[in-house]
Amino acid sequence: MGNRYFEVLERASSFLEKQGVEGYSILYVFLERKGWSKTDWLIHLKDEITSEEQYQLEKDVQQLAEHYPAQYILGYSDFYEQRFQVNEHTLIPRPETEELVDLCLAENSDSILNVADIGTGTGAIAISLKAQRPNWQVAAVDISPEALVVAKKNAEQLKTEIQFYQGDLLEPLIEKKIDILISNPPYISNKEWALMDTSVRTFEPKSALFAENDGLAIYQRLAKEAPALLTPEGKIYLEIGFQQGEAVKELFQQAFPKKVVRVIQDLSGNDRMVTVRPSKKRA
Repeated sequence: MGNRYFEVLERASSFLEKQGVEGYSILYVFLERKGWSKTDWLIHLKDEITSEEQYQLEKDVQQLAEHYPAQYILGYSDFYEQRFQVNEHTLIPRPETEELVDLCLAENSDSILNVADIGTGTGAIAISLKAQRPNWQVAAVDISPEALVVAKKNAEQLKTEIQFYQGDLLEPLIEKKIDILISNPPYISNKEWALMDTSVRTFEPKSALFAENDGLAIYQRLAKEAPALLTPEGKIYLEIGFQQGEAVKELFQQAFPKKVVRVIQDLSGNDRMVTVRPSKKRA
């Protein structure tokens, strides 16, 4: 009698745990490859595994044991109910960033607005916004040509029309006026390197993760560049590190003295977003 799915997966999971990797990751990759739900898994877990499946599973376990992210193994990650291609040139989209998209959508209607996503990576923010707000004119900027290749493929696949620009922060948009500026920029300080998960440190693009000046360098530049491009009624939505709320708020309050700058918590109760909005009072 051959090996049954649950026995093989159990062994693989225990092996990964010993390597300091979450054991569940192999079941996740296995179910994704099979296109199975948890219910399918319960129905089939005592079935025999084929030699082809066994071979694929061993390859996947080997990569996971080296802390290679499951999303890179599969080549995709789900974000805001859509599937995005990912590879080592792009960050893997995070659930916290879905909260940034949620907030932006909750506060803005589908009237015609010029929106800029700075540091777009996979295009997850830009594409999710455009899918929900078809009237928005969405521009997405990234300094990495390789990331933009992935973002353009995602936009095409998800049938969203985005204008992509390769360049450094707001520099490619210098001729434009922006109603909404949104960004999940690199914000991890070099001091936090040791605290990062091995898979993140080893495989995700460092230029999309780390920033100088205790992780504040990109916010400092955005605060300097944004006033020239943002319309009088314009708004800014930023994802931040959980310890950066007050520092980022101060930067943008100085850059926009007449606007209201707020720090907003994520669902876990950590400071996660900073918003810049027009004051309701009119002079």
